[in-house]
Amino acid sequence: MTLPVIAHAVSPYRQLLVGFSGGLDSTVLLHRLKCWRDQEPDVQIRAIHIHHGLSPHADAWVAHCEALCAAWAIPLRVERVILEDEGLGIEAQARKARYAAFASAIQPGEALVTAQHLDDQCETFLLALKRGSGPAGLSAMPERANFADTALIRPLLGETRASLEVWAREHGLHWIEDESNQDDSYDRNFLRLRVLPQLTERWGHFAEATARSAMLCAEQESLLDELLSAELAELVSADGALAIAPMEAMSAVRRAALLRRWLTSHNASMPSRAMLSRLWDEVAQARDDAAPCLHLNGYEVRRYKGQLWWIKSAPSLSDVVLDWSHSGDALELPYGAGKVSLANTGHVRLPKDDEPVTVRFKARGILHIVGRNGGRKLKKIWQECNVPPWRRDATPLLFYGETLIAAAGVFVTEEGWAEEGVCFEWKV
Repeated sequence: MTLPVIAHAVSPYRQLLVGFSGGLDSTVLLHRLKCWRDQEPDVQIRAIHIHHGLSPHADAWVAHCEALCAAWAIPLRVERVILEDEGLGIEAQARKARYAAFASAIQPGEALVTAQHLDDQCETFLLALKRGSGPAGLSAMPERANFADTALIRPLLGETRASLEVWAREHGLHWIEDESNQDDSYDRNFLRLRVLPQLTERWGHFAEATARSAMLCAEQESLLDELLSAELAELVSADGALAIAPMEAMSAVRRAALLRRWLTSHNASMPSRAMLSRLWDEVAQARDDAAPCLHLNGYEVRRYKGQLWWIKSAPSLSDVVLDWSHSGDALELPYGAGKVSLANTGHVRLPKDDEPVTVRFKARGILHIVGRNGGRKLKKIWQECNVPPWRRDATPLLFYGETLIAAAGVFVTEEGWAEEGVCFEWKV
């Protein structure tokens, strides 16, 4: 790859954040970009190294990357990440943490550049094949993708690892060898070490042929996106909910394609075919009086008022009571549920001196709210106010003493009303 080629591969971006592990692939990528920058000084390159803490050599790798970037006058950011056990497997969890770090580090105007190559593409295709993926999964990795309001670019995707090693040796480059790459208990390493060498020995252009298959799958998915985009737009509300009734008359194949694209619009991890069938059968087609819910990787699909909703899972707050003695300041809610405040201009009265202020998430008894005659229980009020079930135990309730004053953004009680007062605000 010549310098004009690398320039074209990342065009029109001239500000780049490079994922730099210190291994062969990312070292060659960073070196080529550095050579381009040396010829065109308006090109700006930063590198980012992710310290996963998985290897006893991780600190030494940081030192290597720091020394190389210093020698090439490339600013380096080192991000230390902690892997959480979410049942994804260590490879997937490390990737998730890595890209989250990339997203937090990217700056306006930059593109993220990573060093995946042709052999990586072949491995990704075979891993998707092993999982029984459809065309979307078999599309493997695109050369460009949207990422964190900018672009993710993989300029080496058409080159083999062998060609990168030739470049590295011709230019006297030194790189890290991660000992975990020899551990074939990892699926990707198993393919790299034991399967692909035999396939390539038998069929010399196996990786290139696999890449073509991935590209054809990507083209088919792109065509389906075009053909279904207008129909999907008609089914999805402004809140991102998906209408169920129009889909009931569709073929199962068309319905599944629309469901996948709806999930993709919410950046969901794509469920298996069996899970997609459960989504339709157990949630969309549940009996009318049910409150169905399907859990998918930290999120939930729920049905409400004839629509499917994509909701982030959250612990129940129903038994939480928060003291708000300094109600002039905003109050942070637990579990990332946002914060509440008493803002100017509203119809909520201020507390009296002898009224302790708390925020709760459930209320008992018969309540009288402004704008409705008679009293009713909170469950009935939520229904009348069209509050979805998953927000009913999460909506902050303002109490003065044991008296319910207001529900954030929903209602004010008769006991809490003031012609000129404050507003009980909730920002998520």
